[in-house]
Amino acid sequence: MDKIVVVNPVKDHHLDQIRAAAPAFELVASDVRFSEQELLHHLEDATVVVGWNAVTASFLRQPNARVRWIQHWGAGVEHLPLADIQARDIVLTNATGVHAAPISETIFAMLLAFTRQLHTAIRSQQERSWGKYGELGELHGRTLGIIGVGAIGEETARIAKAFDMRVLGVRRSGLATPNVDRMYDMPQLHELLSESDFVVNCLPHTAETKHIMDKAAFDAMKDASYYINIGRGATTDTAALLQALTDGKLAGAGLDVFEEEPLPADHPLWQMENVIVTPHNAGSTYRYTDRLIDIFTANLEQYAAGITPSINRVELKLGY
Repeated sequence: MDKIVVVNPVKDHHLDQIRAAAPAFELVASDVRFSEQELLHHLEDATVVVGWNAVTASFLRQPNARVRWIQHWGAGVEHLPLADIQARDIVLTNATGVHAAPISETIFAMLLAFTRQLHTAIRSQQERSWGKYGELGELHGRTLGIIGVGAIGEETARIAKAFDMRVLGVRRSGLATPNVDRMYDMPQLHELLSESDFVVNCLPHTAETKHIMDKAAFDAMKDASYYINIGRGATTDTAALLQALTDGKLAGAGLDVFEEEPLPADHPLWQMENVIVTPHNAGSTYRYTDRLIDIFTANLEQYAAGITPSINRVELKLGY
């Protein structure tokens, strides 16, 4: 019999949803009262694992582990032992799609804060200062460049059209998608950067994307443009970003992810008036688990029917 072990905390109605998708499977939900040894015991004969933690990582090293499919709780998988997962022919699916709504809202919160100087007004309010801002900017009619157009990028592009923005995109395949006026492939990145008033980085961290936003990339951006990174911190050369902000090449940066997390208390980014820092929580939402379980149970119905889960299947060789 197949056995599902849910590592992350879920509610009773989530368990009912899982049972309905695969009523013949044994289901074990990790309990906060479980010791690590108890969880390992259940994982040893699990065929399907939902979630990830240190205990989950250790069970993969067990030679008798039976797992055939892992549903990861997050979208990024760079910290998982992908080589081991691939060597054992385990299917890995992730949470792509869960983050589109909350992260796109964070992106526009940052874009609007910069154009309407809300971040400056908040600081002035704390100082009880009326402040002088001069003419404020607008999003309407401006050009938005999205690097890494997946689910988050597509939702961001859709919302951008409500602001009458011109939307450019970069994706590995270069394939067109609705609401993106022009799609580029990765070798054309600098062309997109040179045309964009706002650049949003949605890229995962892979060998190909490490420091893809380097000095040359920032040099290619329009003067007084804005940079938003909600993808992965390692895609950006922090020293090059700091230089671009200090030199005035960039008008501002909204950063949810960093090369070092948490961002050290003495890091200069904290003190820069043209930088908005959020603590890698752009994807946080009270609807996260509901959406994740919807993805999992749709895949589970396939798995129970003898079909390899296809929704959000990670290409292990590519790392996303």
